[in-house]
Amino acid sequence: MSQLLQAVETYATDLLSEKLDPRYLYHNLRHTQRVVQGTKDILTQHDPGPGEREALLAAAWLHDTGYTQGSENHEEASCTLAREFLSSQDCGEAFIERVCTLILATRRYHNPRDLSEEIIRDADASHLGKESYPETAELLREELEQLGIATYTAEQWREANLTMFRSEHRFYTDYAKNQWQDGKDENVARLVREGKKRKKMAKKEALKAQLKSESPERGIQTMYRVSMRNHLKLSDIADTKANILLSVNAIIISLVIANLIPKLDNPSNDYLIVPTIIFIIFSIGSMILSILATRPNITSGEFTEEDVRQRKVNLLFFGNFHKMDLKQYEWAMRELIRDKEYVYSTLTKDLYFLGLVLNRKYKLLRWTYTLFMIGMILSVISFFVALKYFGPDRILELTP
Repeated sequence: MSQLLQAVETYATDLLSEKLDPRYLYHNLRHTQRVVQGTKDILTQHDPGPGEREALLAAAWLHDTGYTQGSENHEEASCTLAREFLSSQDCGEAFIERVCTLILATRRYHNPRDLSEEIIRDADASHLGKESYPETAELLREELEQLGIATYTAEQWREANLTMFRSEHRFYTDYAKNQWQDGKDENVARLVREGKKRKKMAKKEALKAQLKSESPERGIQTMYRVSMRNHLKLSDIADTKANILLSVNAIIISLVIANLIPKLDNPSNDYLIVPTIIFIIFSIGSMILSILATRPNITSGEFTEEDVRQRKVNLLFFGNFHKMDLKQYEWAMRELIRDKEYVYSTLTKDLYFLGLVLNRKYKLLRWTYTLFMIGMILSVISFFVALKYFGPDRILELTP
């Protein structure tokens, strides 16, 4: 490397490292180094002529130094900085003008006029054909947003890049076409795939939103879900209470039969007959009411097609379909889910009839607990009275 190019590299590196706004996430030293390397790569297979190699590399190092003074007209600003620096290095006017011409060749929409301009334009766009392009392009989008130049959504940025790829950019040199064109084509295909994926996702979200608007609202679904859960919990509680009373009374009757009834054979224990009968009657009554509270009702288990068409049958309760064929039930369920009003009606009927069952259960439970309580009180009182007034001691007192 010549002393001039070493000085140019040092000057550009210092300038871009120390004086460039940190919001330049793309147009910075890394980008400049990438352009310089791209220029060197192309020059391995192309010879633009005497003196052009040094001018190209100098232009590559200096082409974005103007960003240190702002993004507007940065190419002209880069030329001004290049003239000042190259003049200080005693470069000839022809060489300085050539470097400035090459810098200005990196302007957007510029059509190259010779091989050297083609080389620097291809080097400046080398990232378009590399795997790192998506990350590089995202840095440029963030740079534009942070500088307040433009704001793009992901979809807008994808479309802008596709437009640039298809109608604006092209590689000029044979080296660029051989080395980077395939990568560029792959990046274009990737953008197209992303676009299709986004459209598919958008279509899916729109369909989901449409289905959501057509289905019962979330609040209504929650209301039915909570109500059904509460009804089932209350039903479980009622069954548990009935089973407890049934078990307790069964144990009581077993104890009475095992311990008390054998003693009634003795005439001296006749005073225990009435209390025992009261005790057993109330225990049996409590058991009967407990069984009635938990006993399931027998239903027909059948429905007709006319019942479904007239929306009379509740298809969510097994008692209405347990005798039906699977095909008939599947047909009825398809009819149900196609009609939102029928769904509401079925859920409402399910809650209503479950409420009627709960009402019956809790009424019977109330009578059961009341009967059990009265039976216990009367039984204790009767045993106390029998022992007090008709027991063995009292009989001895009355015996002459």
